Amino acid sequence: MTKATNITWHDSAITKEDRRAQNGHGSVVLWFTGLSGSGKSTIANAVSHELFRQGINEYVLDGDNVRHGLNKDLGFSEADRNENIRRIGEVAKLFVDSGKIVTTAFISPFRSDRETVRALFEEGEFIEVFIDCPLEECERRDPKKLYAKARRGEIKNFTGIDSPYEAPENPEITVRSDQYTVEEAVGQILTHLREKNIL
Repeated sequence: MTKATNITWHDSAITKEDRRAQNGHGSVVLWFTGLSGSGKSTIANAVSHELFRQGINEYVLDGDNVRHGLNKDLGFSEADRNENIRRIGEVAKLFVDSGKIVTTAFISPFRSDRETVRALFEEGEFIEVFIDCPLEECERRDPKKLYAKARRGEIKNFTGIDSPYEAPENPEITVRSDQYTVEEAVGQILTHLREKNIL
């Protein structure tokens, strides 16, 4: 792939701080990570719904949805997974710059990829939310029947089966989705946002 060279960054006349001031709240990315079936998308969407209900500017970037469009050219090799996360990190950064709270729901299995995305943001703008759920429980739920297919060898490079998941070492928020309801998880996350003066 040929890289563009004759490009120049143009600063916006309206700053991120201007947008935050108009919105009356901060802008961050809530980066949900966890195994397939852990509840990432469910909780991310529930958080987004509650923020919307409160009049907060928000948006959800869901892994499957993004692969239908922006990242439809990517597979599930390690290199493609890296590129998938790199792209969504850049998109999330644009949303934060626009003054929104953006929730992302991606397995994002590799710590190095998540740290690369974190480095795109200013201090406090990247909030890693680890949806911690035992593999056995994720397999029991198996909402998309993916684990069953992976166990039969029909899906290769499936996280948790034949591809590793590297759990966060120091996430800002950890939610045990096998122990708490979706509503309790949402409350935990919103409490964090309030404690950090984002809301």
